[in-house]
Formats: sequence, C-alpha cells, structure tokens
Amino acid sequence: MTQAQKFDVLIVGGGPVGLTLALALVQSARGIRVGLVDRRPLSVPRDNRASAIAAGVRRVFEALGVWPAMLAEAQPITQMRITDSGTGDISRPLFLTFDGEVAPGEAFAHMVPNHVSHQALIDALGQSVTAIAPADIAGYTAEADAARLVLSDGRILSAPLLVAADGAQSALRRMAGIGVMGHDYGQTGLVTTIAHALPHNGAAYEHFRPAGPFASLPLPGNRSSLVWTEASAESPRFLAMGDVELAAEIEAAMGSTLGAVTVEDKLMGFPLRLQVARDFIAPRLALVGDAAHVVHPIAGQGLNLGLKDVAALAEAIIDSIRLGLDHGGDDVLERYQSWRRLDTASMVAMTDGLNRLFSNDIAPVRALRDFGLGLVDRAGPVKSALIRTASGIAANGPKLLSGLPI
Repeated sequence: MTQAQKFDVLIVGGGPVGLTLALALVQSARGIRVGLVDRRPLSVPRDNRASAIAAGVRRVFEALGVWPAMLAEAQPITQMRITDSGTGDISRPLFLTFDGEVAPGEAFAHMVPNHVSHQALIDALGQSVTAIAPADIAGYTAEADAARLVLSDGRILSAPLLVAADGAQSALRRMAGIGVMGHDYGQTGLVTTIAHALPHNGAAYEHFRPAGPFASLPLPGNRSSLVWTEASAESPRFLAMGDVELAAEIEAAMGSTLGAVTVEDKLMGFPLRLQVARDFIAPRLALVGDAAHVVHPIAGQGLNLGLKDVAALAEAIIDSIRLGLDHGGDDVLERYQSWRRLDTASMVAMTDGLNRLFSNDIAPVRALRDFGLGLVDRAGPVKSALIRTASGIAANGPKLLSGLPI
C-alpha cells in the first residue's frame, strides 16, 4: 500500500484565494505543514487583468505583509460615478456619486493587477509550503482523523483538513457530493484593458445599460480595466471585432467619458451565473472562494468574498490548533460556515437584485430606480453605510479584516 505524505492542511487551488490562505496559516502557526496542490505549475499568470481589492481585504494583505509589494502598482479608487441610460440614449445622466474613502485618506478599494498580487503572494510564501504541482486529483476520502487525497499518478496525500480553492467547477466539491444552487444570467462578462485620452482622476464609472452594467475601473496612468456585461447572444459579435472597431464600441458605451480609447488587451468573455454551494463544508473539507460561491461582477465583490472566506477559515483553524483541538473537526468547520453564510447570502442578494433591477429597459422601472438613486445621492448617512459595506469592513469580523494578526 502506498504510504501517504502527511500535512496539517492541504489546499487544492493555487489562485489568489489558495495562496492567501496558505500564507495566513504559515505566518500564524510555527511549523505548520501546508501542502498546495494545483493542476498547473505554481507561477505568475500572464494576465493583464486587474481586481478591485476592498479596504477590508486590503487589511488582510497588510496584516500578512504583502501589501507594500502590491501598492507600487495599485490604483486607489477615489470616486464612484454611476449613470443610467436606455437603448439608443446618447447622454449618460449622472445619478449617484461616491467619494471613495472609508476614512480620510483611506480609499475604499484599490485596483491591483492580477499578476502583481500573485507575484507578491508567491514571493512571500517562498519555501514555507510544499507545492504539489502540476498534479491532477483522482479522488478523496474523509476518514476519522484525516482526509486522504489521491492523485492521478498514484500518490496519496493526507491531512486533518482539506480545503477546496479549486474554482467554480470545483472537482472536490463534486467528489464530496455538495450540490449548488443558482441560475445562468444569460449574460457574458467581457473583460479588457484600455488606454484613454482623458485622465480618470481615480474615478470608477458604472454605466447601467439594458444589456447589463458597463464598468471602467481606474489603473495607474490613463488606463482602465473594463468589465462589460452583454447578452450572451450578442457577445460573439464583440469578441470577433478588431481593436479599432471595438474601441469605437467602447467609446460609445462609455459616452466618451474618458475620450478617445485604445484597446490594450484581447477582449475575453466569461459566461455569468449565480452559483452558491448548498454547504460550504463536508467531513474534513472546507470550500472557499469560487468553489463556495460565484456572484455577478456588478459590484466587483467576487475575489473579495473569497478572501473574506480566507480570513474566517484561517482564524478558525489557528484558534483550534492553539487550543490543541482537531482543526479539521466538525465544530471548527461549522464555525467557519456559520461565520460566512450571512455575509455571502447578503452579497448574493445584493448583486443578483442589482443586476435584475438595472439590466432592463422598461421605462417605469428605469424611472423608479433613477428616482431611488437620486434619493440615495442626497442621503449622506446612507451613502456612508453603502461605502462601508462595499469596503468589506465589519466591526465583529475576522481579525485579518481589521488588519490584525491571528
């Protein structure tokens, strides 16, 4: 019988969520043995996309010591400008504005290139984890004292806790028999990076259009990251366009907010759906990130939700280890799940509701939502509460979300 290679925690998935969890564990528990398994070699992706890092999540990176390496190429979002328009409208009326600070001088979010955050996390981990990559998973079993992970080459890995950070199509979630709830949006998320003639001045723009939101998110210099929602039936037309034709479409969609546009990256498309795991845990297994939940990108909260999972799970694991308890036991996993259920449900409801409200061209609905946006724009306390929610800061949340070590 093949001898199992033993670890304290096995993390499957070498994306930003898996890497951050690994770093939080090795920094918080001296001598902890963490195995990081991925289908691809652990390396920095050739990815020009960027992600919005909310203030609460930024504090996670600060507590782990990796934020300075990200900050040099990060762009603070200092303003939010929200507009609404119907089919064929030329103007983009401004209905809601936010000054993007949760405290004086503290932006509620930063745009960070994905390759920059990935590199910072890999550099910080160094040799403190055992990378098992590339490797394919053939199966896993949960036993009384450990989970056993079987790889396609016959190797066996074991640990008291197995963490699935392996994405929306999680193989571990499927192997554990955990079902999902959700629905397709019939929309495609189109993503690219543009350069533009006019400065963005740190402003993020969200143009609500009948096909879905069109967001431009500021990057360093006169550049922005686009997250553009279109009906799935229409998206192939945009994906087939050359750069000049695509730039013209983008300028029109933005109402020339940022002037003349140049497309810097190939336009990529991703089908959009709402998907939430029926359970975030199973015996000896915890789901984090997209393995647990996939939400609409309308509020830019997908990665932030996953990193909040990391903050909660890491604290539950470390607390149990310090008390000499079984950190893969049911009580520890239940603590993690209960910690994350309400926040996840709230974000699912918000993103799904916003998409349903704004992705249509029904005149009475448009009039009602624009009236509501106008009321919010004039209600200072309401705007402040929305900013704090979007920032991911919670008074009673995990320590890492407050910038504190575990």
